[in-house]
Amino acid sequence: MSPSSAGLRTTIETLYRTESGRVLATLVRLLGDLDLAEEAMHEAFAAALESWPHTGIPGKPRPWLISTARFKAIDAIRRRARFDGAQKDLIAHMESRINDTLLNDEAIGDEEIEDDRLRLIFTCCHPALPLEGQVALTLREICGLTTEEIARAFLVTPATLAQRIVRAKTKIREARIPYEVPRPEELTERLGAVLQAVYLVFNEGYSAAAGAEVTRAELTGEAIRLGRLLAEVQPEPEVVGLLALMLLQESRRAARTSSTGELILLENQDRSLWNRKQITEGVALVKRALQSRRFGSYTLQAAIAAVHAEAESSADTDWRQIVALYNQLVRIQPSPVVHLNRAVAIAMRDGPEAGLRHIEEIMDQGELGNYYLAHSARAEMYRQLGRTAEARTSYEKALALTQQEPERQFLRERIRQLK
Repeated sequence: MSPSSAGLRTTIETLYRTESGRVLATLVRLLGDLDLAEEAMHEAFAAALESWPHTGIPGKPRPWLISTARFKAIDAIRRRARFDGAQKDLIAHMESRINDTLLNDEAIGDEEIEDDRLRLIFTCCHPALPLEGQVALTLREICGLTTEEIARAFLVTPATLAQRIVRAKTKIREARIPYEVPRPEELTERLGAVLQAVYLVFNEGYSAAAGAEVTRAELTGEAIRLGRLLAEVQPEPEVVGLLALMLLQESRRAARTSSTGELILLENQDRSLWNRKQITEGVALVKRALQSRRFGSYTLQAAIAAVHAEAESSADTDWRQIVALYNQLVRIQPSPVVHLNRAVAIAMRDGPEAGLRHIEEIMDQGELGNYYLAHSARAEMYRQLGRTAEARTSYEKALALTQQEPERQFLRERIRQLK
């Protein structure tokens, strides 16, 4: 492969990561079939690899991909044996519409594409689907995460995750689930799964499950974009709270790793690198959500992030307020991970011995045995208390459980320091 063709392939791969969700959402509206739209989209990207080396990259690639995919969809239908009358009518309808939009850069505007994405999000998160299928399908079809990436987020095998996606698609087709934003009275029951999906996308970008990088900016950016869309169509307190949480967490991205890629803990970060614009917006959104008195777990997590963001230094952090917020959070979301985070906050407020007691209680329940951050947190308490052998054992357990290279480097260095 020549340098120029290699560069073009990289460009197309970048386009796929950033544009495939928008292209697919519009194709679903135009074609009315999720599987057909997905197949056509992949064929359009393959066509780009073949034709763009000769014709050059279009000024606006997205309309080119959408129009090409529509042609590919018609070809796919024609290849099927023995069309019935409805299929022939579909081909004629699609052909007539293509004549109006073929390669027209202005045919489908950004606003219409964003509306398409909202419709597809709510279709993927229809209450007729099981919750795990809703979230998996949204991550796959809207945000373009691979099956392997989603499987890591759910802590399941790729094969199990793929089966969930297939079953969810089948349910959409068999139940004839409409491709639309639900009516206001239906939004409440549909919103929880959508918010969970968006948050999982953000988390995979904020702290990648594996690989050489701590963060993946394209995923956090996509999640924040989706959060803004949802806040516009449904400005409920928890939607606003989730957007605030993502902005406040993302504000620290530039300070989370060194110039050579090493992980930097929150207390050691250069706070001058934090994004003050995102912090200002995030804090304002938190206050707005809290004032509603109808907030939930996302808003409380955002409030905790806001306390960190507003502290001028690690020493100035109001750990009493953070523990108080965690006390509220565990009442409405009593998950082992929330209890672990609360234990760490207690250690910062009352000392490592107090924190370790809480962590030991959580670990004894067994649910976090394969969660590397739990072992890492316990190791840190042991280290601060001078219990070197126990600290080393816990760090080694954490090291065995994480696949993210900067985390592994950090843990190796901690173990080396103990020796």
